[in-house]
Amino acid sequence: MMVGNRLGAAAQRAVGNDRYGPLTEPRLVRWLLIGIALVFLGFFLIVPLALVFVKAFEGGWHTYLEALRDPIATAAIRLTLLVAAIAVPVNLVFGLAAAWAIAKFRFRGKNLLVTLIDVPFSVSPVVAGMIFVLLFGAHGWVGPWLAEHDVKIIFAVPGIVLATMFVTAPLVARELIPLMQAQGDDEEEAALTLGASGWQTFFRVSLPKVRWGLMYGVVLCNARAMGEFGAVSVVSGHIRGLTNTLPLHVEILYNEYQFAASFAAASLLTLLALVTLMLKSLIEWRTSR
Repeated sequence: MMVGNRLGAAAQRAVGNDRYGPLTEPRLVRWLLIGIALVFLGFFLIVPLALVFVKAFEGGWHTYLEALRDPIATAAIRLTLLVAAIAVPVNLVFGLAAAWAIAKFRFRGKNLLVTLIDVPFSVSPVVAGMIFVLLFGAHGWVGPWLAEHDVKIIFAVPGIVLATMFVTAPLVARELIPLMQAQGDDEEEAALTLGASGWQTFFRVSLPKVRWGLMYGVVLCNARAMGEFGAVSVVSGHIRGLTNTLPLHVEILYNEYQFAASFAAASLLTLLALVTLMLKSLIEWRTSR
């Protein structure tokens, strides 16, 4: 009885102190940690983002809209959306196939495949761009053959797409692999036992199970594809109106001291990032439910 009373009193004290779980830090320590996190986010995230919009609208709405309506700016926006529209679906298919193979099958070289998927995480984007220059450039391994057949990859849209696909390749797969491994194969085995075909099992059982993780990976992949700078900068050639994506356009305007136009384009990228974060938070909330 005394032990039960002590446990009840301890539980009441924990509830009264708003302590959840095994943590026993004093309230002052918790508020101090939260305050440090908020101050850090305020100075290094919120204030810079706010300054981007302040600088973008410093010259008024007319200057802002003129900067975005400029033909070179609209070409950069179109190219950014085009590259994302190509790279994201390709990486979606690759990530889904790779995650399925790694989570569902045992085969030789499985660990090597997992390691290769992580290579773009460990390689600098600039180095990734240089790899494609060494492969497809004028003096690269297949560059002379491409020149003979009038095929342009480097300093053209295909090179930008390839570089973007390389740096974003792991994002979908890395979201799906642990999710598929944690879910197991019980439902798929039950579906097959009841007479479902392989495709029916995939589309009606396996894919719905991972749909939120898949959407999460697609959102991250799309955000990285639209904001990629290093690899695209190496392979693009910086040809205005042709091979400049929006991040490259921002850099060029800033280097030319066109600050209003530069921050206007940067604000558009920032808006895309904020929308991505909202979608990410929505997916996380839906997944937790």
